[in-house]
Amino acid sequence: MSGTEAGLQRKIESARDLQSVVRTMKALAASSIGQYERSVRALADYDRTVSLGLGACLRSEGSRGLGPPAGATPRGGVLGAVVFGSDQGLVGRFNEVVTDHAAAALAAAPGDTRVWAVGERVHARLVDAGLHPLRCFVVPSSAQAIIPLVAEILVESEKARDGSGVTALHLFHNRPGVGAAYAPVGRRLLPLDDAWRDEAACVPWPTGTSPEVMGGVVATLRALIREHLFISLFRACAESLASENASRLAAMERADRNIDEVLAGLQETSHRLRQNGIDEELFDVIAGSEALTTP
Repeated sequence: MSGTEAGLQRKIESARDLQSVVRTMKALAASSIGQYERSVRALADYDRTVSLGLGACLRSEGSRGLGPPAGATPRGGVLGAVVFGSDQGLVGRFNEVVTDHAAAALAAAPGDTRVWAVGERVHARLVDAGLHPLRCFVVPSSAQAIIPLVAEILVESEKARDGSGVTALHLFHNRPGVGAAYAPVGRRLLPLDDAWRDEAACVPWPTGTSPEVMGGVVATLRALIREHLFISLFRACAESLASENASRLAAMERADRNIDEVLAGLQETSHRLRQNGIDEELFDVIAGSEALTTP
């Protein structure tokens, strides 16, 4: 009996230690969600500023007669795709969901594809789906680390357009929903075609005074387009990271509840064993007392 009870106590202690780790991971995931969501909100003001500048440039007299904006490419050719996933586990079906969405979208696209993965686990899923990424980028561990990743992706996309004939670039990632929910989304980042030009030119200037483009329309337009690409990639990465940590938080909450149930069962078994031991000792005392008092 004592051996069984001692084993149960060891299991209870192990379960409590595991629960402590799970709750620490829950706190880290919740904190991470906050920093990535704040990054996306902070980016909104900058995005608005860049959009206003693009609209001013595209409505300017100097932009008339220009060809497609810098970065635009003709239709057809090779399609490039960046898929954002995770490097770490405990995220449920996070990587499977975004991989299935990307694979379905790319299968419907004509021509060849070139894929880049952000995250080792989504890289493995893409390989299983028949999409063999050219390169696997490391998932940023903080909001500050997103900027170097975005710079790397932009450099790789430039090389691909120059060397591999990539004429379009799509982004695939998970976007946060309500609570711990998320949904896969896809977006075409390049080419910046006439439809994009018309949409950007329709952004109204917030005041009644018409803006003046300084330093030349073409140079300013190209600079603003680079910022537009940066913002799009940064937002996609930050939303993916927020979704990843939301998925991890939900997984840890389920694990915490399961551990609570296991602990309750172990403690109930321990109490029952202890009570049985006490009852046996009482029976022994009563039986001994009766034996002594019996003539």
